[in-house]
Amino acid sequence: MALFRRRRSADSTTAVTEFWDAWPSAREALADAVESDQPVPPEVSERVTALVRAIHPDLEWEVGPAPKPGGGGVGDLDLSPDVDPGKLLEQLAALDDPSRLTGGPAYALTLRPGASEEARIQSERWARSAPGDDRWAFRPVRPADHDQLSATVRWDDHELDLSHVSVSMRVDHASGRIEVGVYHPDNMFLSGETRERLAEHVTMLALGEDDTVRWIGRTAPLDEPPLDPLPPTSMPAVVRQMADMLGGSGGWVTLHGRVPLQGAVEILLRHPLTRRDFPAFSLFVQVVVPYTHMNEDRLPEGASASALDDLEARVSGVLGDNGALFMRQTAGGRRDYRYYLDPDSGVLPEFEAALMDWPEGEIKLRSQLDPAWAQFESARRPFRRQLGE
Repeated sequence: MALFRRRRSADSTTAVTEFWDAWPSAREALADAVESDQPVPPEVSERVTALVRAIHPDLEWEVGPAPKPGGGGVGDLDLSPDVDPGKLLEQLAALDDPSRLTGGPAYALTLRPGASEEARIQSERWARSAPGDDRWAFRPVRPADHDQLSATVRWDDHELDLSHVSVSMRVDHASGRIEVGVYHPDNMFLSGETRERLAEHVTMLALGEDDTVRWIGRTAPLDEPPLDPLPPTSMPAVVRQMADMLGGSGGWVTLHGRVPLQGAVEILLRHPLTRRDFPAFSLFVQVVVPYTHMNEDRLPEGASASALDDLEARVSGVLGDNGALFMRQTAGGRRDYRYYLDPDSGVLPEFEAALMDWPEGEIKLRSQLDPAWAQFESARRPFRRQLGE
């Protein structure tokens, strides 16, 4: 069961390697700039910019204090009846995280890919290859920062208290995007360019860079307060509601049908799905697993159904955050899996090993580098109408 293996061109990784080789010579100057709240020295800034742009020309970068881990306790847990059990476990794990007590990193270096999907892929590879550094957090994209939504910013000689901002949000169901209007009482005193920057800044602080690119179609400043004003901190909740509405339960959609001579077909696929969800995953792997115990519709039952569940759990445990299942199709005595993996993670041999010794027939497997996810798009294309596209 040999995989067809290809290595990516060295050109795509050389720039990342060169950045981390140069990192020790820049880190202290960047830390000093953060500590003194002063601009990075020009010669250091130019050097870092050149290194970052070599990774991808659309990338920007910034440094600042690392967000301090929350000091919350059990009283801060979300114990609402509809809370996602996985989210609750993450909160409990965070309470036991030693970095919460030790303070964690002091500084953060963040790459800014903006709307460029290719730049986002490269920033993810950059962050995943970062060396261990207790003083620094390396972020591939700007995250949301709700603390800053109550801070004061200064633009064009105007001090703007962001706690006075209110927003309007309109969901365009046809496009699956949100239009955001941002009102500040001082908008009337600001230039058009500054008002636009303020609207984008507030949206970015509320949602983070990835969700802004995923979901926001347009941001615009408002001259008058919204009729139904919302605090910017409520924007993630609106986005989650839309995602739940479009994606079904847990971001998965199940489709059913019948195929001549094969019987019933059951398809499970991720939807909605954007390149931002798994930016590092560019190795496509198709795995076809036969099964022998099936019902009259030729779908797995009994021992085969249990064995397939065990196989999927074992593979998922091996992959961790280095790969993910995108689609699963079951029909006619075989289950067809479509995975994408991070080709730089080194997880491929373990992935292969997890598929060995299947007792119900020969597993067939093929792989290829597919950074555009063309294989997944081709497989899901027949179902676009059922997905509401």
